[in-house]
Amino acid sequence: MNLKSLFLNILIFIMTLIVVSCQSSTEHCGEPAPKPLFRDPVYDGAADPVIVWNHDEEKWFMFYTNRRAKDISLDGFEWVHGTRIGIAESYDGANWSYRDTANINYRMPDYTHWAPEVIEHDGLYHMYLTYVPGIFRDWRHPRDIVHLTSKNLLDWDFESVLELASDRVIDACVFQLPDGTWRMWYNNERAGKAMYYADSPDLYNWTDKGRVQIDRARGGEGPKVFEWKGQYWMITDVWSGLALYKSDDLLNWTNIPGNLVEEPGIGEDDKVMGGHADILISNDRAYLYYFTHPGRRDGVDPNDLFEQRRSSIQVTELFYENERLVAYRDSVTYVCLVPPVRF
Repeated sequence: MNLKSLFLNILIFIMTLIVVSCQSSTEHCGEPAPKPLFRDPVYDGAADPVIVWNHDEEKWFMFYTNRRAKDISLDGFEWVHGTRIGIAESYDGANWSYRDTANINYRMPDYTHWAPEVIEHDGLYHMYLTYVPGIFRDWRHPRDIVHLTSKNLLDWDFESVLELASDRVIDACVFQLPDGTWRMWYNNERAGKAMYYADSPDLYNWTDKGRVQIDRARGGEGPKVFEWKGQYWMITDVWSGLALYKSDDLLNWTNIPGNLVEEPGIGEDDKVMGGHADILISNDRAYLYYFTHPGRRDGVDPNDLFEQRRSSIQVTELFYENERLVAYRDSVTYVCLVPPVRF
């Protein structure tokens, strides 16, 4: 056995011990997550989180849309434009600190970066980013999904603008299919904010396939597709919590009544419905990272622009009960993450 094989076997053994330890412990495995989990110290507008492991730095990175909540002088919806993607970092997935903004090599003097999707494949990180070519007071403007790559999760090189169903597409989600190819789900705003999808053999070349087949279809955004408990799942932000769907083939989706994090919680900054989320599966446990607008509730002055605009990131664990997923957002969430092994 050569040194590389020996090292790999030792690493796998250590990771197995970690997994077994977590599986054999109580539900309190891991660190208790604070509420809120994270607030952006620059603009206080963190939203749309996605979590990925940084193999070189051996820590978790959270990428998020940032909105200029602190600048109450901005008109209309200018405050949700004009920002780069924020990055927070964590060693345990429960305690986060601000790191930086992503150095994305695709921008003009006035631009907006939204809703990143970040995955790792064969030692390279891929980002599928919503790009808005300006800073606008309203929503009636073009937006594309662009493909970027990185070796360190900080510096990102432009690859292409994807040719999708329209000139107003947002919120990519990418998932590897059983045959090794890739599928992207996204929101087509020209089609009543319906979910559309595209396929790729290699993460670079994409073919649009049209509208996703969903029973009880409705408008929504921020799709997230994942596999857990022997089932494919999708969540979407439907502005009344997160709609839940399941599928056997990743093509046809069945709605499961009862939205996740729709009912307000009781924790700090969690007394409102949850929005655009990421799902992180680790050690056969599922964690829902979502965001809230804490000031959008009764008792808060609707004319207080800062409170109406600011947003926070939260986390809760998902559980599989009665053939569906449920979340108990008011329970303490113990985050127990096992870093993925890169072979």
